[in-house]
Amino acid sequence: SKCFNVRYTLLTLPTSSDLKRAMAKELKIERDRSNVDVQELTHIWDGGELVTKTRREMEDIVFSDPTFSNDDKYFLSTEEAFVRGMEKSVRYVEWSKKLNIMDDSQRRPYFKRAINTELPIGLSEGMFIPTLEGQASDEQLKKWLGPAKRHEIIGAYAQTEMGHGTFIRGLETTATYDPTTREFVLNSPTLTSLKWWPGSLGHTATHAVVVARLITKGTDYGIHQFFVPLRSLKDHRPLPGIKAGDIGTKFGYFGADNGFLRLDHVRIPRENMLMRYAKVDVDGTYIKPAHERISYATMIMIRAYLVFFSADLLSRAVTIATRYSVVRRQTPSKPDGLETQILDYVTHQYKLLPEIANSYALKMASRFMMELYVQSKGQINEGDLSSLPVLHATSSGLKAFSTEMACRGIEVCRLACGGMGYSLASGLPYIYVTAVPSQTYEGDNTVLYLQTARYLHKVYSQRQAQSELPADVAYLASDYPRHRTCAARSPYQLFDAHIQLEAYRQRAVRTVSKAYYIMGLAVTKGMDQSDAWNATSVEWVRAAKAHCHLSVLQMFIKAVQTLNMSPNNQHIFKALCDLFALHGIVENGREFRQDGYMSSEQLDMTQTQIYDLLTIIRKEAVPLVDAFDHRDELLCSVLGRYDGDVYNHLYQWALKCPRNKSEVHPSYDLHLKKLLKPTAAKL
Repeated sequence: SKCFNVRYTLLTLPTSSDLKRAMAKELKIERDRSNVDVQELTHIWDGGELVTKTRREMEDIVFSDPTFSNDDKYFLSTEEAFVRGMEKSVRYVEWSKKLNIMDDSQRRPYFKRAINTELPIGLSEGMFIPTLEGQASDEQLKKWLGPAKRHEIIGAYAQTEMGHGTFIRGLETTATYDPTTREFVLNSPTLTSLKWWPGSLGHTATHAVVVARLITKGTDYGIHQFFVPLRSLKDHRPLPGIKAGDIGTKFGYFGADNGFLRLDHVRIPRENMLMRYAKVDVDGTYIKPAHERISYATMIMIRAYLVFFSADLLSRAVTIATRYSVVRRQTPSKPDGLETQILDYVTHQYKLLPEIANSYALKMASRFMMELYVQSKGQINEGDLSSLPVLHATSSGLKAFSTEMACRGIEVCRLACGGMGYSLASGLPYIYVTAVPSQTYEGDNTVLYLQTARYLHKVYSQRQAQSELPADVAYLASDYPRHRTCAARSPYQLFDAHIQLEAYRQRAVRTVSKAYYIMGLAVTKGMDQSDAWNATSVEWVRAAKAHCHLSVLQMFIKAVQTLNMSPNNQHIFKALCDLFALHGIVENGREFRQDGYMSSEQLDMTQTQIYDLLTIIRKEAVPLVDAFDHRDELLCSVLGRYDGDVYNHLYQWALKCPRNKSEVHPSYDLHLKKLLKPTAAKL
C-alpha cells in the first residue's frame, strides 16, 4: 500500500529494549500465575473444540492472504475503503468456491468474520439469499438461488425507505398488478418512498428483493416481496426506470455500499413476486398466507444473529482494554514505588471487569437465541406457526438488549483506555462505529422493546396458570408466588442462583404489573387503548428490559450449571455469572427496591459482594479475555496486542500515516508559509 512506502531510521527510538521486555513481562506475569484453562474456555466460548478448530482454520487462510490485509485499514479514505472492500469481495468469492463453503453454515461465517472488513457484496449473502430461501417458491428457487450462490448475480434486500424504517406496514413503495400484461408495476410514488440504507444497493447489487405494497384489483394487501433486476449483467448500468446510488458518507461501514433506490414504474413478470406463502393468480386474485407475519422470518434471523454479533464485538473491545490496562501504568500507589497498573485500581476494575462478564453473558444468550431460531424455523417450514409469536418477542427483545449492552460496554472500554482510546490505532473507534448502528438497523431498539412489551402485556392480561405458559414468561402467571422480600439474609446467599433469579423475576413482574396497572387507569379515565399504550410506553420499555435482563441471566446460569469444565474454570465462570447478576442489581437498584423487595442493607451487601468478585476476576482478567481467542489480525489494535509491546508499535503506526511521508507537508507552501515568512525575517 502507498501508506507504507516511507522508511525511517528512528523506529527504535520510542522504546528501549529493556522497556520492550517489560511490556511483554506484564502480560506474561498475568498468564503465568493463572489457574484458568484458557483452551477449555475457548472451546466453551466457541461452542466446542471442533468449532474452535474450524474457526482457526478459516482465520489461518484469511490472515495468510495479503489481499485480506488490514494493515492500512485506518488510513484509507471512504472511497479507498469501498474499492478495497470490492477487491476483498472478489477474493472472498474465489476462496469460497475453492473451499466449497458457500453452503457451509459454520466455515463461511468464520471466513467472512476473519476478513473483518465491510464487503460491498455482504448483504447478498446476509439477507438477499436467506430471503429467497425462506420466501421464494420451489420453482423460483430453481431459477434464482443457484446464480445468487455462485455470485453470478449480487442481491440487496430493499426494505427500509427514507420515510419509514422499523414501521414496516408504513412502507410506501407500491407493486400494482396489471392483469393485461401479467406484470407488477413497481413505483416510488413519493420522495419518502425511496429505498434508503440497504447494504449492497448503491453500486454493487444487480438485483434486489424489494419490499412493496401489493395492490391488485384495487385492493392494497400490504407489504410483500418482489425479485427485481436493477442493473444490466453486461455493463452494470441501471435498467430503465431504475435510479440507484450511494446515500453518502456515514459514521462508519465505509465499504458496505449503503444505497438508495427510486423505482419509476418498473415492470416485472408476475412470477417475480416471492410466492412460497402469499400468491397472486394470473387474473389478479390474491391468495393470502397462513400467517400475515410469516414474511418477517428473514428479519428475525438477522435479529438472532445480532445477539452473537454483539457478544463478539464487546469481547473484542474488552480484550483490548484489559490488555492495555495491564500494560499501562499511572501514578505510583506509594511515593517511592513503581507506577501502578491501572487495572489494579478498583475504580478501573469496576468499569471494566463487568464488561468481561457481560461478554460471556451475551455469548451464552446468543447460543440460546440461535437454537430457538433454528428450532422455530424447522417448525415454520413444516407449516407449524405456533412458535412465531414467542420467537418474534424473544428475538426483538434480545436484539435490543444485547446491542444496547454491547454499545454501552464498548464505549466504557474506550474510556478505560484514556486518551489512547480515541486513536484509531486502539481499534476501539472502529469497533464502536461497527456496533452502534445495530441499535437502529433491523428495528429501532425502543420499538423492539415495545414489541416485546406487547407480548408481555398479552400474557399478563390472560391471567393463565404457570402450566399454560412458556417457561420464559411463567413468572407472569396468575398462580406464580409474589414474594414480598428478598430471601438473602447474609452476603454469601447473594451468590445463590435461585435467589438471584427470584430477585430478577420479582423485578420483572413488578415492572410489568406496574405498567399494566397504569395503562388500565388511563383507559378507565376515558383514554383509548392506543393513547393509553403511548402514555405508558416508558413503563413498558422498562418492563421489557427487565424481562430481557432476566432472560439473559437465566441463560447464563443454565450454562454455568450444565457446561462441562474443570473446577478452576467452573469457579471463575460462576464468578462471572455472579458479577453479571449482582452488578445488574446495583445498577438497577430502584427497580429491585420497588415495593420494598430488597432493602438498603441488602443492596449494600450486594455492593460488597461485587468488590469481592472484582478481586477474584482481576487475577484472571487477562486469561479470561485471551480465551476469546481474538488474534491481533482480527483486533487491528495497537493497544490490544497479545505481546503487550504497545508503545513501540504505536510510534511505528504513526510513522505509517500518509501525512508523514514528507518532513514538510505540502500545506506549508500552499498556506502556512504566508504566516511564518514575515516572522522568520524579523527573527
